[in-house]
Amino acid sequence: MKMLRPTLLLAAALLAACASVTNPVTGQRELTVMDEKTEIAEGAKAHQEVLKEYGVLDDPALQAYVSGVGQKLAASSHRAKLKWTFTVLDSPQVNAFALPGGYVYITRGIMAYLDSEAELAGVLGHEIGHVTARHGAQQATRQAGASVGVGLATLGGALLEMATGVPGIAQAAGGVAQVGAAGLVASYSRDQELQADQLGAEYLVRNHYDPANMVEVIQVLKDQERFAADAAKAAGRAPPAAPGWLASHPSSDQRLQQIRGSAKRLAAGQPAGWDDVGRERYLKAIDGVTFGDSREQGVVRGRQFFHEPLGIAITAPQGFRIVNDSEQLMLVNGARDAALVMRVVPQELLRKTGTSHDAILRQGLGASGGRSEQLTLGGSLPATHYVGPRRDSRGQTGTLDATLVTGPRGEVFLLGRAARDAAALDRARPALREAELSFRPMSAADRIAARPWQLKLVPYPAGGFAQLARSSPLTELPEQQLRLLNGAYAGQPEPKPGQLVKVVQ
Repeated sequence: MKMLRPTLLLAAALLAACASVTNPVTGQRELTVMDEKTEIAEGAKAHQEVLKEYGVLDDPALQAYVSGVGQKLAASSHRAKLKWTFTVLDSPQVNAFALPGGYVYITRGIMAYLDSEAELAGVLGHEIGHVTARHGAQQATRQAGASVGVGLATLGGALLEMATGVPGIAQAAGGVAQVGAAGLVASYSRDQELQADQLGAEYLVRNHYDPANMVEVIQVLKDQERFAADAAKAAGRAPPAAPGWLASHPSSDQRLQQIRGSAKRLAAGQPAGWDDVGRERYLKAIDGVTFGDSREQGVVRGRQFFHEPLGIAITAPQGFRIVNDSEQLMLVNGARDAALVMRVVPQELLRKTGTSHDAILRQGLGASGGRSEQLTLGGSLPATHYVGPRRDSRGQTGTLDATLVTGPRGEVFLLGRAARDAAALDRARPALREAELSFRPMSAADRIAARPWQLKLVPYPAGGFAQLARSSPLTELPEQQLRLLNGAYAGQPEPKPGQLVKVVQ
């Protein structure tokens, strides 16, 4: 259960007064609640939270490669003297982001869709630009007293939490609302995003990469949007609600238009030409990287969810969608107004209550009265279903409708029923019960199905992507996904026969 979801709070409001600093990019003086010393300190603290939340990809060679490209760009940036840190995160989400103080992150998810070292440099250069232009500090100044980060909670999520009392439903509902979105929003303005694009192109030029590669990076983002819309249409789902990388970002069309003009102007000043884009180096670096869910995060395969380290599996009812979050798993119905939410009961709570289901319900979850039913799930796992009142840690009362089950390796799981309102819960109750009853220890067949996918390199065949799709494990528009992986999604040129391309195995 793992999803990219920044939750760090940059505590700029702790500063007692604004300082005046010179912006390294513009040369202009600006008032700020976050001078460089504070940037570095806050970034260092938030960096530890990021590593804990996302996890670092266990691939030293790839980490060293990405860091090498990043350090070269940073050394030619407007803030070369910062101590820069570049980290590949173990997340399937398509994203990259930066923290004040020189901390830059890129996910293995977005790296799967890049096609060269120059494109990687474009992504890293964009994030370096956010740091060099002090965008995080500017946002902290504008929002002094508030958090600088990402919020995905929705009104529907808040209603779910109030209706059910199951902890964390609001955050998870935000994830439900963004299913299919190809990344997460950073709290930057449109002008800041456009400036970071411009700076990324500039840093490419300083390192002898063609700035046109920034155009390719923006095209990758635009193609992600197109694929999300096409996949939603093919599955009969509503298209993603917000355009582009959600509403606070400029549209990909706007970014493409601006960066094309910037790239032409920058290229005109470099008549000697550019270094090789480093396609072979890049593809060699990502060959064998996990694609999609990893073993540690749990694996979604259609309507099945497998978590090999925990030894458990669960099946979503027909028409439901699985959302894999860092703290919980959600099985969400087609109407998106009801869900089964699975969480591992924290060890600190078990140390207080013990592993008795009744003690967890009464002492840990504030259940009082209500009706309990003893069950056995998956043929051998003891479980307790409870419906009734509960009082949360703030003293507020509500209704809890949930099942506690002890897993095959001793962990205790909470399967909470959540709905937008009582009517939605009544409609979904049979399907939610079906999902609960599917909870089971992993079988030998489950373990085979749970094997993570990997990116591999193969020569492009005469039959093209249609031929590659026939042997692909991808289930959602496989030919289109393979095109997306290889930069040939929306009318871009196809690879030449024999050229190495990325596939999923």
